[in-house]
Amino acid sequence: MNYLAHGWRFAEQPYFLAGTAVPDWLSVVDRKMRARGKTAALYVEDSDKNLAELAQGIVQHHYDDEWFHQTTAFNELSLAFTLQVRDVLPSDDGFRPSFLGHILVELLLDATLTEEVPDRLDRYYAALSQADPGFLQSATNRLSTRQSDKVAYLVTRFLQERFLYDYAEDGKLLVRLNHVMRRVNLPQLPPELAELFPEMRATVRSRRHELLPEHKSQH
Repeated sequence: MNYLAHGWRFAEQPYFLAGTAVPDWLSVVDRKMRARGKTAALYVEDSDKNLAELAQGIVQHHYDDEWFHQTTAFNELSLAFTLQVRDVLPSDDGFRPSFLGHILVELLLDATLTEEVPDRLDRYYAALSQADPGFLQSATNRLSTRQSDKVAYLVTRFLQERFLYDYAEDGKLLVRLNHVMRRVNLPQLPPELAELFPEMRATVRSRRHELLPEHKSQH
């Protein structure tokens, strides 16, 4: 699951919402830095309400990911998208097609959630902007396997760039995918890959309710 799929249900709880994003933020800040569910679970009833909610959000993130990646819909779509990507990148028999097949399901699910309720993403960002980046940095360091002084900066940039809106347009989605490719040291993607996106969008849209957990929370 990606940011919006993880967090949209918790727009009334800014720090819980931020917690659902923390594991993915850390993959950008420091790929060796982890916010593990077992560690966060030790803080879900902390006397600091904001820290407790952040920890609850991290626990929720891991619960949702485990559920999501075991669904039939995710595995079928991920495989189908991998094969379609491989057809466009015939010389690429490495990790890139399967990596793209995986993340395209997640990014297009976020796009579907935005499409079906137009102000859903607006409310997501509005809620997240209520969480203090400085607190998020100190609390995340407390809950993580390593320390970083870049979390507050990343949260600020995340709120400024608002790149989740870009998933709605094929050209912008390709640009965002190429940002990911650079971050994980994989080759850039050709423009013709975007020709696959309309059909992929329709497929994800048709299976949207299979791709999201019915339960609200595990905290």
